[in-house]
Amino acid sequence: MIPVVVIDDEPLARSLVIEYLQSYPGMQVVAECADGFEGLKAIQQLKPALIFLDIQMPKISGFEMLELLEEPPAVIFTTAFDEYAIKAFEANAVDYLLKPFGKDRFDRAIQKWQLQAGEQRALQEMLLQQGGLSAQQHERIVVKTGHQIRIIPLHEVVYLEAADDYVKVHTAEASYLKNKTMGWFEANLNAQQFVRVHRSYLLGVKHIARLDPYEKESYVATLRQGQRIPVSKAGYSRLKEVLGL
Repeated sequence: MIPVVVIDDEPLARSLVIEYLQSYPGMQVVAECADGFEGLKAIQQLKPALIFLDIQMPKISGFEMLELLEEPPAVIFTTAFDEYAIKAFEANAVDYLLKPFGKDRFDRAIQKWQLQAGEQRALQEMLLQQGGLSAQQHERIVVKTGHQIRIIPLHEVVYLEAADDYVKVHTAEASYLKNKTMGWFEANLNAQQFVRVHRSYLLGVKHIARLDPYEKESYVATLRQGQRIPVSKAGYSRLKEVLGL
């Protein structure tokens, strides 16, 4: 029996997926969840092979929920996104169901998942790296610390630091690891608020207290909290442009 979890904040949407799955006796819905937190808990406990996942939900989005999973299952998205956004998903070969959808479209999604089962993991990683962010997601970073989930507003982020395969998100109170790349953050954060000042650092502009020359055309940024961050020649040029110097 293939365990399946359905995650959607709309009860009717969950009911429709469950109804359509009745024609697949080898698949069993082991949980239905109304938000990303419930979905995360269900996935960690029940280890489904496939999830049906809405994107825009209360608390955390479908994308943010997936980022918190160390080993996410295969995903078929159910979404009300417009055609422009859906093209991004389609380009990465991760299937989606555009609401409202019928049984024929549902069956094609199942068939596609069955054919791509061996490739699904790599495709999902591509989607998470390349998928577009909503306006709400541009204002926060979601991290997992032990069994807790922390939603960090961007205005609390002082700087980001490369840490092997992770990025360390520094706030005034603590630091958190996020399984993303510096390149991803540089591409998705507001360039007027966060500047790549060094290959290992993205700096929150409003937290800079002063800039001082260092050596060999490099600089050092002293933050309001007292940290000293190296600034490369190229990073200094980017900072000057943002600061209007």
